[in-house]
Amino acid sequence: MFVVGLIQDQVPKLPGYLPKWLFFIAIVSIFNSVQTYFSGLTLTRRVYENKPLETTNLSARTFGTWTMLSAIIRYYGSFNLNNAVVWKIVLSSYLIAFVHFNLELLVYKTAKLGKGFAGPLIVSTVTISWMLLTRDYYLSL
Repeated sequence: MFVVGLIQDQVPKLPGYLPKWLFFIAIVSIFNSVQTYFSGLTLTRRVYENKPLETTNLSARTFGTWTMLSAIIRYYGSFNLNNAVVWKIVLSSYLIAFVHFNLELLVYKTAKLGKGFAGPLIVSTVTISWMLLTRDYYLSL
């Protein structure tokens, strides 16, 4: 019961599902980030599976650091989505991810549509759309 209460205290209180989604994605991203430091290249190479040998330990850790920064932005954003500046920063984090993944797919051809790549592409696309559709609602709270 105590643990459930602790977790519930950490969930965003803003109405709607978007803040909870941002919170969930932030938590998942923290775990994804940590694994880049300890689990080798397997999971990162799934994202860039068209050219897996271009994924090095250094690039995986750099990707993990970028993912951790994004997770922190999204975590705090999930609690403050009604702040216009925070809303723009959170949206920007998803736009950067969207551009990065599409460049890797379409220009650099390091990624291909598959299991490892689908997640980041779907999450960034869905979240950008969701944020844009609900912008006025959250900024009016």
